[in-house]
Amino acid sequence: AQTPLPTPYLWNNQTIPPSLVQNDINIYSLTVDSKVSSRFAHTVVTSRVVNKGSAVQEATFQMELPKKAFITNFSMIIDGVTYPGNIKEKAAAQEQYSAAVARGESAGLVRATGRKTEQFQVAVSVAPAAKVTFELVYEELLARHLGVYELLLKIQPQQLVKHLQMDIHIFEPQGISFLETESTFMTNELAEALTISQNKTKAHIRFKPTLSQQQKSPEQQETVLDGNFIVRYDVNRTVTGGSIQIENGYFVHYFAPEGLSAIPKNVVFVIDTSGSMRGRKIQQTREALIKILGDLGSRDQFNLVSFSGEATQWKKGLLPASAENVEEAKSYAAEIHAQGGTNINDAMLMAVQLLERANREELLPARSVTLIILLTDGDPTVGETNPSKIQKNVREAIDGQHSLFCLGFGFDVSYAFLEKMALENGGLARRIYEDSDSALQLEDFYQEVANPLLRLVAFEYPSNAVEAVTQDNFRLFFKGSELVVAGKLRDQSPDVLSAKVRGQLHMENVTFVMESRVAEQEAEFLSPKYIFHSFMERLWAYLTIQQLLAQTVSASDAEKKALEARALSLSLNYSFVTPLTSMVITKPEGQEQSQVAEKPVENGNRQGNTHSGHSSFQFHSVGDRTSRLTGGSSVDPVFSHRRGWKGQAQGFEKMSYLPPRLGPPGPLQPTRFSHPFSRITLDRVLPEVLSVPDETSHDMDSRIIGTARPETIPVVPARIQAPSVILPLPGQSVDQLCVDLKHSQGPVKLLSDPGQGVEVTGHYEREKARFSWIEVTFKHPPLQVRASLEHIVVIRNRQSSAYKWKETLYSVMPGLKITMDKAGLLLLSSPNRVTIGLLSWDGPGKGLRLLLRDTDHFSSQISGTFGQFYQDVVWGPPAAADDSKRTVTVQGHDHSATRELKLDYQEGSPGKEISCWTVVL
Repeated sequence: AQTPLPTPYLWNNQTIPPSLVQNDINIYSLTVDSKVSSRFAHTVVTSRVVNKGSAVQEATFQMELPKKAFITNFSMIIDGVTYPGNIKEKAAAQEQYSAAVARGESAGLVRATGRKTEQFQVAVSVAPAAKVTFELVYEELLARHLGVYELLLKIQPQQLVKHLQMDIHIFEPQGISFLETESTFMTNELAEALTISQNKTKAHIRFKPTLSQQQKSPEQQETVLDGNFIVRYDVNRTVTGGSIQIENGYFVHYFAPEGLSAIPKNVVFVIDTSGSMRGRKIQQTREALIKILGDLGSRDQFNLVSFSGEATQWKKGLLPASAENVEEAKSYAAEIHAQGGTNINDAMLMAVQLLERANREELLPARSVTLIILLTDGDPTVGETNPSKIQKNVREAIDGQHSLFCLGFGFDVSYAFLEKMALENGGLARRIYEDSDSALQLEDFYQEVANPLLRLVAFEYPSNAVEAVTQDNFRLFFKGSELVVAGKLRDQSPDVLSAKVRGQLHMENVTFVMESRVAEQEAEFLSPKYIFHSFMERLWAYLTIQQLLAQTVSASDAEKKALEARALSLSLNYSFVTPLTSMVITKPEGQEQSQVAEKPVENGNRQGNTHSGHSSFQFHSVGDRTSRLTGGSSVDPVFSHRRGWKGQAQGFEKMSYLPPRLGPPGPLQPTRFSHPFSRITLDRVLPEVLSVPDETSHDMDSRIIGTARPETIPVVPARIQAPSVILPLPGQSVDQLCVDLKHSQGPVKLLSDPGQGVEVTGHYEREKARFSWIEVTFKHPPLQVRASLEHIVVIRNRQSSAYKWKETLYSVMPGLKITMDKAGLLLLSSPNRVTIGLLSWDGPGKGLRLLLRDTDHFSSQISGTFGQFYQDVVWGPPAAADDSKRTVTVQGHDHSATRELKLDYQEGSPGKEISCWTVVL
């Protein structure tokens, strides 16, 4: 349950102080228990609330869950009575809903789709002193993405909770090769409530903060818990690259061989340059394309097709990805601009013709991979505009010979159109969200398909041993991913399950052979602490449903009905809320008798009903709608995307004077009145109690705008500036040194220490006297942090994660801890290593700043523009004529040092004045 924060209200245009708005729904317990058994996650969220008020209050249970997850159960316990959620065929639930609509008794929430999560929400009225227990259960199969599995949990209680606990148990029979956690709300104080224990095959992560640890400060009764908690891990792999695991009569086969060389690829990038791409989108596309071109392998071939009203190819044919060709392509990409209509049909056919011509002329390397990557932000408007006809043209042209990947930029494009076109041609579709990190999203997608390792992969099992096997043939296997096949064991199956996986490498065919002893595998999964019963059967059902739903996208009408019938049967048998089923949630008598929850579908999203942060399960209220509260005016909340939250009681409107948390900058708007687990309904508003003296606005306007009077303008001395860097110098006669860069321009190697395994580079802009970016590269773990004025990007395992300045971050991985506080100080630390800090400084001398701590850990190999001051430094005495000047000798070179007043940025804005020996470089 959730409780909204106090916000001002308006009654007949008079402000109601927050102190007079009471909310008595109290969450006294919130637990999240997630068990991950062989990649399959089973998560139970339990919230217990009590109404401490003297009137009926409405509590709302609201939870964000991963998009790929299926809800399997929801229930409420009220006054000892359990009200379960029943999963039905969508059509049956719809009949119930439609009947209520006809009686005018229904209400619903608009669904919306975000990047990774969907929102589940249900409300119930709670009598005074009554308690309610909400329980939500959902399941998902964690997919391997660029070398890691990721479990995402949302923590958003929005009030202090007496008993708050999160437990994550992971069991991987293959062995856990690495494990890391990341949080967007964790602080150093909260980190004391986080414990991680791990052995070869198991890990337990517990987060159990006390009330005081949850508080923003001792004076504030507000919680700091609001954001993501992410666990990332990978498993050990054998030479065969596969693992067959068996439990309770079902098996799952994971396949991700290591050590294979990438197959050369021939790739055509098809880029939308129509007028709707103008501005930020085309700028980010250029940025991403230049980076992607630089990542092409030396054995790859490529070409570019840009299109608006007409399609244009960069070169007549495919070119090898030589350094010279790549640089020329980068120059071309840097000059693309947006104008005109959208002719997708001609552009796609031109891309296919490029590959077909190269094939006819025997210019494609033998057994290489051919890919087409389409990026567009809108529907076709020029040439062939019928989506079905375009899909047919593309399907016939490709004819199963190439793989097509479609990227939809934003929400003005029909995702269903792109998804069908991709799935019909051996690829997949992905939505690119319009945000500051859109370029990174494009780069990340390319990294997923940049390294094909195997072609035409086929799994084979003895026919007398298995049945009901999921998809067992795959066109391509990419580095960092994983192929998964599941099935049932036959009743009389052998004691040993054997399997063969055949595929094509660049120059040869290969067969992987593996065996699994049934009895030994069954024994692996007997630990009740880590395993939930029959998880592998549910994994098989989950995977089967997901694959059947994907097949319906490109199936004929007759095939689609058969596929949906199978998927529906499994959804009902295993109680999954899928696009084919709905959950009917029953309520106590006298309230809305039931609500229907449906899983959102990506295809249906358009700009008008989307939200950048999360997505909602659609709800319909079903049954008799009675007054929730008696005695006085009730306020029935209605959410409007543009206007915020309004009450239906006359003259009453909730207004927030804080900017919305999500969305583009603009005028202040009302924000939504809900919170992850509870919402109140104000049952009476008494104007005579709430009257507030009216303050005339014109007096205030005259004070602000009034006529300017001539005044004497004082002479303002030049502001003290922050230096380019402040270097702590432990063990030297001077404890710190300020360095100003005045003669540098472009990339500068600031620090390099092979002994510490770290290198720091910056790009200095002399005219603006600032760094436009600073990049920190670590050897162990292999990781890169790139900070710009806009955001921070962490790159690991070819995967990029973007973070905005002044958003809290707490990430712990083997060998490194990354933290960022609300002041925008990013710290990269590890025991026995130098701590490197990056700061977005907005004081005088605005720009990026570098901080160093624990510099006594630098090795004797340290070098660089700043690093040189930790090697062979000799300070001369102050000059006799002017003791504010002296000479410092660094590795035999003399530098003049002057004692100056500087602004110390190390504690954040506004900084403090210090007297510092300063060297200009």
